[in-house]
Amino acid sequence: MAQYILAHDVGTSGNKATLYGLDGKLAGSMVAEYPTYYPHDGWVEQDAKDWWQAVCTSTRALLEQTGTEPGQIACISFSAQMMGCLLVDEAGEPLRNMLIWADTRSAEQEKHMLERVDMEQGYQITGHRLSASYSAAKLLWVKDNQPELYRRAYKMLHAKDYLVFKLTGQFVTDYSDASGTNLLDLEGKKWSQELLEAFDIRPDLLPELHPSTYVVGGVTSRAAQECGLLEGTPVVLGGGDGSCACVGAGVVRPGKAYNVVGSSSWISMAAEHPYFDPEMRTFNWIHLDENLYTPCGTMQAAGYSYAWFRNTLGGEEMAAAREQGVSAYELLNQGAANSAPGANGVLFLPYLLGERSPLWDHNAKGAFIGMGISTTKGDMTRAVLEGVGYNLKNILDILENYDTIEAVTMIGGGTKGALWLQILADIWQKPLYVPGYLEEATSMGAAICGGVGIGAYPDFTAAETFTQTQRVIQPNPELSQLYHCTYRHFRRAYDCLKPLYAAMAARSPVG
Repeated sequence: MAQYILAHDVGTSGNKATLYGLDGKLAGSMVAEYPTYYPHDGWVEQDAKDWWQAVCTSTRALLEQTGTEPGQIACISFSAQMMGCLLVDEAGEPLRNMLIWADTRSAEQEKHMLERVDMEQGYQITGHRLSASYSAAKLLWVKDNQPELYRRAYKMLHAKDYLVFKLTGQFVTDYSDASGTNLLDLEGKKWSQELLEAFDIRPDLLPELHPSTYVVGGVTSRAAQECGLLEGTPVVLGGGDGSCACVGAGVVRPGKAYNVVGSSSWISMAAEHPYFDPEMRTFNWIHLDENLYTPCGTMQAAGYSYAWFRNTLGGEEMAAAREQGVSAYELLNQGAANSAPGANGVLFLPYLLGERSPLWDHNAKGAFIGMGISTTKGDMTRAVLEGVGYNLKNILDILENYDTIEAVTMIGGGTKGALWLQILADIWQKPLYVPGYLEEATSMGAAICGGVGIGAYPDFTAAETFTQTQRVIQPNPELSQLYHCTYRHFRRAYDCLKPLYAAMAARSPVG
């Protein structure tokens, strides 16, 4: 009897196959890695065939590890990296490696897009700024630089769309992934003819649009043989990883919000309508529930900032951690805990990779400000943790212009540290809800999507049952005034340095 949902989370470094019972309990997971290619500066590619091999390998290994028979799989669903561009021919064969989300080669195409469509106009149509980060600019790069390949292309797919094709033979995509293309009419939930005409993109290149819960078809006999599944097993379309994380965090009703703390970090919420920020500082995805949206803001270097600090200034802690068999972060956290809230006046601007929302400043750089002769490494460590918190508060404040956020659900690897969670709660002055599964939210979201698709769950509120809160981190109200003041200093520090960042990028003197 079918009693499990198989969810694939197709990430940047590998595919994670995860098995959930219909009761939402995790039965097992298996990771299969694949390479990323960097042919030139700013070029970031992956071979779609590596994804398929990873899906087959991880599926077989997971079934064997858990002792699960193929006939026990009720359905398969996907969460995957977004904002890519994979061109395939009519047989579904990739014509080149995929330009993944991190690829930034299409800056010239972004410029041409903005010559044809005003930024505000594009934002109002798509819910996003027009940018080289999204699929449209990547597609235009192929058109401009590999025209013969563009002419041969039959469809442009995202990562999960290709894998769904491999399982079912169908070319489709869902609303959540489509909302990361810069080509979707966000509120109309249809491809924007206005943008396609303005950018001179062939409409036939875009796959059919469906809700994330759409049952695409059954596993074909060929796919069944390759990955060890039962022919005919239902395949539910699934969605982009951001929207899947939203459901996996239990954010399935308007006004609920979550924060992912990983290498990057974002805050998002569920809403009945998109939030079009007057200054275009935040952006919007479509939720896995097609009746909801997820206004969102993303910072570039959250966990990356702490990893940089550890690797650059934490050599002593890394050496001690190896001897003691603990994490270097644990030792660094001890130093940060000995520093007073406010890091004894030290501020850290976490712009090591430039910044997306709300600044949208690729020239921004990281900085420590306020160090004196008495500054300790613990102060600097705490400043890094606080700096990420201040930067995320920028996003939180903007989203609260749309709807009141009473609490924030926390997921991702960065939420394992109790100190960082308390710092975030104190800076934001919000309770933080910590679920039992911190790093399974995307696969959990895909699994719930699959369950809704096959009728195992009536709707997405099933997520509230499966993602139970294990801990609540309460803010310390006595620190409210202190952090309000230091947050204002943090924002002012960026405003003061912005002209310097631009001058440094242009290698010109500051005016």
